[in-house]
This record gives sequence, structure tokens and C-alpha cells, in this order.
Amino acid sequence: MSPEQFSGAVLDWYDAHGRKDLPWQQGITPYRVWVSEIMLQQTQVSTVLGYFDRFMDALPTVRDLAEAPEDEVLHLWTGLGYYTRARNLQKAAKIVVERHGGEFPRSVEQLAELPGIGRSTAGAIASLSMGLRAPILDGNVKRVLARYAAQAGYPGEPKVAAKLWELAERLTPHARVNHYTQAMMDLGATLCTRSKPSCLLCPVRSGCRAHLLGRETAYPESRPRKALPQKHTLMPILASRDGAILLYRRPSSGLWGGLWSLPELDDLAALAPLAARHALELGERHELPALTHTFSHFQLAIEPWLIHVEATSPAVAEGDWLWYNLATPPRLGLAAPVKKLLKRAAAELNAGESS
Repeated sequence: MSPEQFSGAVLDWYDAHGRKDLPWQQGITPYRVWVSEIMLQQTQVSTVLGYFDRFMDALPTVRDLAEAPEDEVLHLWTGLGYYTRARNLQKAAKIVVERHGGEFPRSVEQLAELPGIGRSTAGAIASLSMGLRAPILDGNVKRVLARYAAQAGYPGEPKVAAKLWELAERLTPHARVNHYTQAMMDLGATLCTRSKPSCLLCPVRSGCRAHLLGRETAYPESRPRKALPQKHTLMPILASRDGAILLYRRPSSGLWGGLWSLPELDDLAALAPLAARHALELGERHELPALTHTFSHFQLAIEPWLIHVEATSPAVAEGDWLWYNLATPPRLGLAAPVKKLLKRAAAELNAGESS
């Protein structure tokens, strides 16, 4: 197929079958498209739907995002994971407001200079909200093009990625680029899926080399697998008499940066210094079921202990710690496993009260 035949077939399919009712496709602005694209990175559309609406209700403009407290942004992001995305989102919003007067720059190059925006996300913002001709290469499009060209190699390798970018550039049309970009993402999400592609419904199957070879699922090639290293931490859930839990704010950089988490200890022997710092008397304790949380580069085995404590002197919360009220929780950004552990603690404490 020629590039014109390819894009024509994709656009015809979009007109008949493409998704046109997603929240970020209504009242299209660069801000709405940008937020949706960042949320959709490594996250399924079905998961993003509720988060996007809540985010837009709370922070409807780029200025609102730039001026919001970080805790509010992280709270709205809690559960989506990859929290660097949320922190970069706010950093980029501040730059757009301070350097560009609240208007997103109208070039892929300038968009890609903003924190958290790579070449593909910049292309999506430019094409979907501004109508600029800009190829994209997100996970879905990467899969469509890798199969179409039967491109050997893992797409994360620079040489392979360069070939796919070249193909994306060649196939992107000059007209209706917004519809073409959406159609390519839709093709990957709905037909050219990872494990069971619906090739008979695909508009470009006649030119797809992987389909002609009968080896659709062989492309794109997977990342070479490495065993994930294991790390261990003990998380004490220190519960006061009124059911409040001691939380610490993580450093702004690194793992769970800026989020609120439980204290992390090497073992139970380290409880005493922690209790002394907060003038706490340690009471009854018992271990909760272990929790394993998988990150992209390691697995964290969490050993949680629910420990009842009594304050021996009044304490005023500081910037890096607070007492989290389970009954009326404040709007904070919480690490996903910590959110799970707080739910477990609340269930345990409630069961204790009713027994």
C-alpha cells in the first residue's frame, strides 16, 4: 500500500468505527488532550475515564493546575501510579503559565521541551488539538506499525525506534491529521491488540507484512526479560486511640516522590527510636498479611504491622509528617500500597471496636 492508500484506509475505518465519544474528545483543548495523554501512558482507557473527569472537575484549566497545592494534584492522581507523571504535569503547567502566558506552544519541538512530554505526546497534542501534522508513536501505534512492517527487534532499542518513527512520518497524511492520529491509536487499542488481533476487521491488513506472514503476534518483539530484584521493608501502622495513623511525606524526588506513606523500617527493633521521636508509648501489636508491590525495576515486599500507640505528650504535626484520620481523611496523595494498607488497618480497627 502507498502512504496515501494507507492513510485513506485508516481514515475510512475511523469514520465508520473510530472512537468519538471519549471525554477528552469533547470540548477539545490542548490542556484536555495533554492531561489525557499523560494519564493514558501505561494505563488503560477504562481506568483513565473516571480519573480524567474528576481531574477536570477539580482543575479545569492549566492555570488551575499550575496554582493547585501539590497534595491536591497527587490526591487526584492516587491510584493511577507512576506519580512522576503527576509531578511533571504540574511542573509543565507552571512553565506554560509563566513562560507562555497560559497558552501551549504550537510546535512539537517546544511542546517536547516541557517536563514529562516526549516526542510522541507532543505529536498527539499538536495533531489532536491544533491540527498540526505530527506523527506519534505511542504503545498502540508502535504495535500497529511494527506489525505492518514486520519490524524486527525490540522497539525500545534506538535503531528499531528510529525505523518506526521514519515509517510513522512517511504514513502520516497532511489532511485530517487529528482524525488519523486518533484512528491509529484506536486501531491499536481495539483491533491490533497485543494477544488476539482482529486482523479480518483491520483496514490495512492487505499491506501488513506480519499478517501476510501469519506471524502477527511475533511483532513487536518483547523486551529481553530480566529477573526483578527483591527489596524488603517493614511498615508500622501506628494507630492512635482515636484511629489516626502516622504518615510521612516522601522526599520530592525518587520513589513515591512527594506522596504520603507509612514509616519504613528495617525491622521491629527500629520502632523504639521512631516512638521516641513522636513521644509515643507502644501498645498491642500484630502483623497484617504481607503485601508485594511490583515496580518496573524491582519488587517491594512489605511487612505491615498494626501497632496501637498512646501519645505521652502533645505533638504538633510538622511538614514531613502528620496524623491521618481514617474517619475523615484529608485530601492527600497516597502511594497505592499504602492506600491498601490503610484500608486493611481501618477494617482491623473497626472489627476490634465491634468485638
